[in-house]
Amino acid sequence: MRSRTTPYSSTLRPVIAAILGALIAAGSASAADPTVPKPVSESSTDSENPAGANKGSGIWQTDYKQALVQAAKEKKRVLLDFTGSDWCPYCVQMEKEVLTQPDFKVYAAHKLILVKLDFPRKKQMPPAESEQNQKLQQEFAIEGFPTYVLLDTAGTEVRRQVGYLQGGPKEFIRWAQSGN
Repeated sequence: MRSRTTPYSSTLRPVIAAILGALIAAGSASAADPTVPKPVSESSTDSENPAGANKGSGIWQTDYKQALVQAAKEKKRVLLDFTGSDWCPYCVQMEKEVLTQPDFKVYAAHKLILVKLDFPRKKQMPPAESEQNQKLQQEFAIEGFPTYVLLDTAGTEVRRQVGYLQGGPKEFIRWAQSGN
């Protein structure tokens, strides 16, 4: 008995299988790609910290007061990241091109306490965190996103960067270091 397939179906099956295989492989590769931005809850795990990073250093925190205490104790600066993680294109770009890169992570683990102050539009924030972020936005007179504020160990502003900073992690590290 003859099948009802077209003459092309036997030649298309391997092509379709190859395309599907490539798509599946690409999907699993991007899931493991550290340059793909992840939400704070995923990107702040200790498993993604560089080797030798202590718990609490080199990861993004959300508690400003706790970060100041830790900075004073460890004699590190504090980097505040005022971001719109789910709507701000330059925030997403900085996250992908700078803040998740190994060079920045290593530098931050040794020199900075990182605080992410998020202002999402789609994601619901815990009320206490949202209230804290609003107060800090007013205190630091934040007018645009992203804004990075570098604080000394006492919590005094050293410098700030408003908007996207070109040059990748090396330029951002240079910016953070030049605030000495």
